[in-house]
Amino acid sequence: MSDSKPKTGWLHKASPASFSHSDAHLQKTLGVKEMLALGIGTIVSTAIFTLPGIVAADHAGPAVAISFIIAAVVSGLAAFAYAEFASALPFAGSAYSWANVVFGEVFGWIAGWALLAEYFIAVAFVASGWSANFKLFLASHHMVLPPALAGSFAAGHGGVVDISALFAVLIVAVLLWRGTNTTARVENTLVVGKVLVILIFIGVGLTAIHPGNYVPFIPAHKAGTSFGGWQGIVAGASQIFLAYIGFDSIAANSAEAKDPKKTMPRGIIGSLVIATILFVTVALVLVGMFHYSKYENNAAPAAWALLQSGHPFTSNLLSVVALIGMFTAIIGMMLAGSRLLYAFGRDGLLPSFLGKVNDKGLPNNALLVLSVIAILIGSIFSFTELAGLISAGTLIAFIIVSIGIYALRPREGKDIQVPGFKMPLYPVLPALAALGSAFIFYNLDNEAKLYAFGWFVLGLVIYAVYGSRHSKLSK
Repeated sequence: MSDSKPKTGWLHKASPASFSHSDAHLQKTLGVKEMLALGIGTIVSTAIFTLPGIVAADHAGPAVAISFIIAAVVSGLAAFAYAEFASALPFAGSAYSWANVVFGEVFGWIAGWALLAEYFIAVAFVASGWSANFKLFLASHHMVLPPALAGSFAAGHGGVVDISALFAVLIVAVLLWRGTNTTARVENTLVVGKVLVILIFIGVGLTAIHPGNYVPFIPAHKAGTSFGGWQGIVAGASQIFLAYIGFDSIAANSAEAKDPKKTMPRGIIGSLVIATILFVTVALVLVGMFHYSKYENNAAPAAWALLQSGHPFTSNLLSVVALIGMFTAIIGMMLAGSRLLYAFGRDGLLPSFLGKVNDKGLPNNALLVLSVIAILIGSIFSFTELAGLISAGTLIAFIIVSIGIYALRPREGKDIQVPGFKMPLYPVLPALAALGSAFIFYNLDNEAKLYAFGWFVLGLVIYAVYGSRHSKLSK
């Protein structure tokens, strides 16, 4: 019980009971089905139609399937840790709240600040991607938006606002404003539709496979490049890893889960397993249809492959579903991000109005702030420069959560409830999970690491100037 004795200042460890009390007014409306839809919808975004072809051409060839499996294993190890934490401590804010309980407030802030980068930038990034695809869709039907409405002022070319990206964020914000029940129904429908189209692509693609395209399965390594051999496979896994990180958005909503002991592990691990099967199958079909070199500099390899193999209707259907599918990712990230901002406001680390809920128990103040910031980020910053920060921030949170299992396990059944799921092969797997995430982080480009360093310096300044002085937990 010594771990739960109060300490003052930044080393203060929050009591699990304080979080349970603070989150009691959140509505428990999300079951396993809703969590699975949320996870699959966030993970299996448009990346499933683009990444297999891009990574095959740039790094791994047909062995892109192995790259997806490696990235899934690293993510899966972290997912085991997330599942145990979410089952034992089902609080809003996920890694932020958990690290607060087992390590202390400043570590909780670091983990939460890392995830905040993911949510802010991912919402803006996916909304921008939706806008780009929507404008291509309009162009294919000989329609063009006015230059002032076609891009942000940061992009130049006469742009004032990217009206399509703004529209995407506002649509999702309105959905979430109405409550998780309404959003869950929409998410479930969109995810079912998206998975059906993926299965149609697999079925049609299987009829156009040429076995010779799989030979050699692992192309020879080209000296001085990241293509071919195991070097190419690992480089591909580092790039693919970004596609898997959506499962952590499920954990941020654990305070709104029905029977979280069962719901959270099934939602987190189940969505990752289903997503991995879909990713690997699509990758194998895609590189079997055409030689991987054909996908070089191809922004829509899956739609292109269907078109070239004589299936224009399925190709157009896939393009439309890719647009719809992006909404599921925006929903997942905005839902998780608003709950994390709510948790910061609830605990006084950011202004307290963020921690308020309306008469329906919804943290809509946090949702509003998240929406505005995401729109501003999309108007000011370059997404290509900031995309790496999404992975960097998430990997740091993964490392903290994985190591946190060593602090969590001795307290289970004492001041922390016994979880419905425990990470297997303890104490080996938590260390492997942390090392795997650290390895992927090491393989990120230097610019991403530099942005991550700047983001964390800003976070520590905010904590020192505001958070540490207003923290309700340390008081």
